[in-house]
Amino acid sequence: MSEAVIVALITGGCGILAQWLIGSRNRSDQRAQLEKHQAVTDTKLEELTREVRRHNNFAERVPVLEEQIKVANHRIGDLEKGART
Repeated sequence: MSEAVIVALITGGCGILAQWLIGSRNRSDQRAQLEKHQAVTDTKLEELTREVRRHNNFAERVPVLEEQIKVANHRIGDLEKGART
């Protein structure tokens, strides 16, 4: 084999090795970014879940409060009628 062929093979092999190393590094960086974004998304999802539960608790309590206000208003009305007589 001539020197040019050997040099070409060595250069090609080094080029392939360099591309493989670059690709490996990029995959590692992308994996790290993906894990970071997933952690942020998980945190936001937990926060939203907590707020939805809080809102649902409030939504469940509003009808109860409305009924209690209705009863209190009725009792106040009865007391006012009793005071007038």
